[in-house]
Amino acid sequence: MSYMGFIPTQIEKTKIFQAVASGTRIDGRKLNEFRKIKILTDYIGKAEGSAYVELGDTKVVVGVKISIGPPFPDTPDEGLFVVNAEFVPTASPFFEPGPPDENSIELARVVDRGIRHANVIDTKKLCIIPGEKVYTVFADIYVIDHAGNLFDASTLAVVSALLTTKIPKVEVKEGGSVEILEEKFPLPVNNKVVSLTWAKIGNILVLDPNFEEENIMDARFTVSIDENGYIVSIQKGNPGYLTLDDIRYSIEESLKISKELFKLFPGGHSNDKED
Repeated sequence: MSYMGFIPTQIEKTKIFQAVASGTRIDGRKLNEFRKIKILTDYIGKAEGSAYVELGDTKVVVGVKISIGPPFPDTPDEGLFVVNAEFVPTASPFFEPGPPDENSIELARVVDRGIRHANVIDTKKLCIIPGEKVYTVFADIYVIDHAGNLFDASTLAVVSALLTTKIPKVEVKEGGSVEILEEKFPLPVNNKVVSLTWAKIGNILVLDPNFEEENIMDARFTVSIDENGYIVSIQKGNPGYLTLDDIRYSIEESLKISKELFKLFPGGHSNDKED
């Protein structure tokens, strides 16, 4: 995810190329190593669920809100899940105020696709009155500091927030009206997902690119994997090409490394099954 306005100098490019060619990056990491990850949940007091994630110097906050409304016509007995992303202008000198740009739209779609295809939320358990009223789960991503790799940081934050989300119970009255009660229940979550993003710099792949690496990379490849070890979505970005060997390597490494990422999530309710 590169940004107009940021133009690395030739010296900066050469430094990054030389570092990755030697097997050690400019921040001292190995080619297949994540930056330090920190996850805090229940970060926003008034949200139904929330999380704060640091991925190196990249900082993301996610808040989850719940509303009640009609379902989609083709899924009358399923609740809805919606992801939005907002780039706070103070997070980067290259973010501008205004409506979502192509970068924020892509971020929301990539995160949404991974969670949706992994069936993280049991949407059938969010149905109140089939064809009339269902719960809608809104996950809002706020980028606080952008230092590279918003995809993986945001996926960690959204899933962590969902794992701690509580939904208000409702009572269906005569005539189909709905009364919202004080009592709450955990969001029905039956899976988890992580994403792992690789940047191709020259002919070399590096995991979790920082901001400088993102802005000289030729291609980007994001792999989303669920906790059962299934690849649920992939996303290729930037105009450069990926060889079959590039794809095989990034997928094989992602499957190995993802196991460590799942250990970082809060306990949540991913194994809870309602009768």
